[in-house]
Amino acid sequence: MNLEKLKQAEGLFLSKYPSGFMHPDLQAIGKKHKMDKMVELAQQTLKKTHFKDPLAAAEAMSKVISRSSMVSLFEKPKFRDIIPTLEPASLRQLTGGMKQYLYGNQQKGFDDMLNVLAPVKLAKWSLMTIIPNYVHPQDEVFLKPTTVKGVIKAFELNGLEYRPLPSWDFYQRYRDTILEMKTRVDETLSPSNAAFSGFLMMSM
Repeated sequence: MNLEKLKQAEGLFLSKYPSGFMHPDLQAIGKKHKMDKMVELAQQTLKKTHFKDPLAAAEAMSKVISRSSMVSLFEKPKFRDIIPTLEPASLRQLTGGMKQYLYGNQQKGFDDMLNVLAPVKLAKWSLMTIIPNYVHPQDEVFLKPTTVKGVIKAFELNGLEYRPLPSWDFYQRYRDTILEMKTRVDETLSPSNAAFSGFLMMSM
């Protein structure tokens, strides 16, 4: 990580938005993403106890994804439409994977979801990371390919090489780096990890 570039970005950002994400202009942008409502929706519909019914859990996952402003309009219907076509075992693996990702063995959960979504060509970073980003907004990170590639290049995150196919190793290392970067700047730039990623994106 190039700390000097990060601090320069922080200075420029705060010179334009002195109160960080509390600035009225950024508050207006934030309202479009409805972050608070999406966090509430995900946390309420995807509680640990709600995964007992795989179909209901999958539909809840689809509901969160379909309402997210951060997921591509092309990916939303594809995820929704794949749910009814999954065999019961695959449906259990998908929702069980999300449960593990959110509340248990994260790597196993990530890989279980990947194993279901890859064969149907839906192993996308956005679909894999959007729900954890809402359920645990201070701990997990949403990965959008263009932003991730830009952040790696702009802030010289050596050792991180983006690949289109999601992997737990890359996610874990990228997330740890983002969480470390958060600690190096003013807290008004990171009311959530999604907001902090927005700051990085706007600074590039």
